[in-house]
Amino acid sequence: MPSSDMEGNRKQTKLGSKTTTSSSSSTTTTFKDEGSSAALVVGAEHAVPLNVVEDAPIVSSYNDKIRPLLDAVDKLRNLMVMEEGIQLPTIVVVGDQSSGKSSVLESLAGISLPRGHGICTRVPLVMRLQHHSSREPELSLQYNGRVEHTDEDNISEDIVNATNLIAGDGKGISDTPLTLLVKKKGVPDLTMVDLPGITRVPINGQPEDICDQIKNMIKVYIKPEECIILNVLSATVDFPTCESIQMSQTADKTGERTLAVVTKVDKAPEGLLEKVTADDVNIGLGYVCVRNRIGDETYEEARANADRLFRLHPLLSKIDKSMVGIHVLADKLVQIQAASIARNLPDIVKKINDKLNSCISELKKMPKSLSSDAEAITAFMHIIGVSKESLRKILVRGEFDEYPGDKRMHCTARLVEMLNQYSDELLKCNESDPTVNFLTEEIRILEEAKGITLPNFLPRNAFLSILQGKVRGISDIPIRFVEQVWSYIEDVLLAVLMHNTQDYYHLHLATKRAGHNLIAKMKEKSINWILEIVEMEKQTDYTCNPEYAAECSRLMTKQNAFLDGLNDEKRPSKIVIEGIGEVEVEGLRKHKRVDLSQAYDLKMRMTAYWKVVLRRLVDSMALHLQLNVANLVNKDMEMEVVGELIGSNYGCGIEKMLEESPSTAVKREKLNKSIKKLKDSKEVVGKIMDGVITYAG
Repeated sequence: MPSSDMEGNRKQTKLGSKTTTSSSSSTTTTFKDEGSSAALVVGAEHAVPLNVVEDAPIVSSYNDKIRPLLDAVDKLRNLMVMEEGIQLPTIVVVGDQSSGKSSVLESLAGISLPRGHGICTRVPLVMRLQHHSSREPELSLQYNGRVEHTDEDNISEDIVNATNLIAGDGKGISDTPLTLLVKKKGVPDLTMVDLPGITRVPINGQPEDICDQIKNMIKVYIKPEECIILNVLSATVDFPTCESIQMSQTADKTGERTLAVVTKVDKAPEGLLEKVTADDVNIGLGYVCVRNRIGDETYEEARANADRLFRLHPLLSKIDKSMVGIHVLADKLVQIQAASIARNLPDIVKKINDKLNSCISELKKMPKSLSSDAEAITAFMHIIGVSKESLRKILVRGEFDEYPGDKRMHCTARLVEMLNQYSDELLKCNESDPTVNFLTEEIRILEEAKGITLPNFLPRNAFLSILQGKVRGISDIPIRFVEQVWSYIEDVLLAVLMHNTQDYYHLHLATKRAGHNLIAKMKEKSINWILEIVEMEKQTDYTCNPEYAAECSRLMTKQNAFLDGLNDEKRPSKIVIEGIGEVEVEGLRKHKRVDLSQAYDLKMRMTAYWKVVLRRLVDSMALHLQLNVANLVNKDMEMEVVGELIGSNYGCGIEKMLEESPSTAVKREKLNKSIKKLKDSKEVVGKIMDGVITYAG
């Protein structure tokens, strides 16, 4: 600050967690984390009036203590630790287009930045300013993994060229950062991120949504609580209407991390004092009014002219000297930055450690990377063993502790449900309903089965003819059931196998093929079996089940009552037969009693026998499925998978199995990169924490 402001004056101010004590000879700043006993002491050096010595620093220097902190944060940023979700203390420069943002940064850095119509900053420009004692500045640009050295004469053009390489030759923007390192005598030790200026109307060559793109980029950068927002405002505009103010108010509702810089004060001095003191827009870190370089002024001349302007202008001189000048802005930024780093550093250390431990733990949970055929065979046998045990539990033993919330994997219960549905469908079909067309089919078949035989003998060919018709009528039901069951078992089998082989790409594919092939074979086998069963039922009639004879006798006891009721034309057209149900008889009254007696006998025998047939179809199906599911689990699955994996070339199969799935390989590589990045970051913060001076109290 000017010497006139420092002579004979000693004062102490409190700003958040920072206490600054200033005198004419030195400045000592202590940054303390609020609510903590830890404090960071950053040194004391002599301040030199800006208008006294050419090339003097624009800020009372804290370089010896701040530089290591800032270097550590810059190293973390270069390591891209933010990609791991760890936010770093960052000064983010925002402002409406043409607010004077570039001029402020030029004044702080003492170099020329690109100028022109439209958006000059098209990528996030990370400006790393470092004071060093040499009179020869060192400038370099870092982007896309490359470093290019430049100088003050060419820096503006080189920034434009680098921006074009990053964002293209058009007028669009990119979120890929460009880092500008400025080592120059007299500059403050600062790292800032300059973002594109907020525009309202796209110009020719710009995307139609350029305004939204810029706003979205700014929102991402200013959202973290660790961010300090440097909001550049033009004195010529109404502050509440500025887009940048509205955005910073949204991100920083209390304003406690927003600092405002007011430019172009010489163009609109009227009412400026009231605007910066009333603070209608809630700028918690205060305002700094600046006059930037004009025309061909040197930076030293610009500072001297700005100093005279704020001392002599009838309106601007009334603004408190603690709120005017680039040197005040630089001083505030250095102090705010150091306080932010000191406050956030312990939390950064904790987050790095937590994230590192999490990544290491996740990597350990991943399957071991296989490096030999022996390891591959061991892993394969383990996978087969685990899969077999899981399938035994859910398909054979009816246990479902591995899938407590997934009812589809409670397999024995689901298979019983399907079997019950199959049984119900057989019982409820027309062929199983004895009341449908009662006796009409039997009478027709008996007419066609007449032969030269003794009377009252029931023709066996009539019984077989009816039986064959009924079996044909239900033959598609067992086929559908077999297909449904094996389709379900296929889903279960593949779910288990895919889960256990997901980390081995080729084994995963081979197992999936094996699962499909195995189920196709099992399904074909079951269909052939049920077709043979159906054909046997059509071929002949036989049972030794005593229930057949008992049921047949019980039904036959109702014959005389039925025939008597049928011959009584006064009786209703529908008669209820115990064990059969209500039947329509009006059409039967035209037939002879002897024909009706034979038809009734045939019907009751068939009704009793049909129950035996249906029970056989259900029982044998249940036994067949249990046998084949057990065989699938105990031997067929393993043989099919081994055959599919090994094929005709054993070595080739094992060698392929060594390869991880693309997703697993990507995940492993990502975790290893994250672990290396976090370990490097831990080393960086460990070194700086060792140098932090702490005290109790």
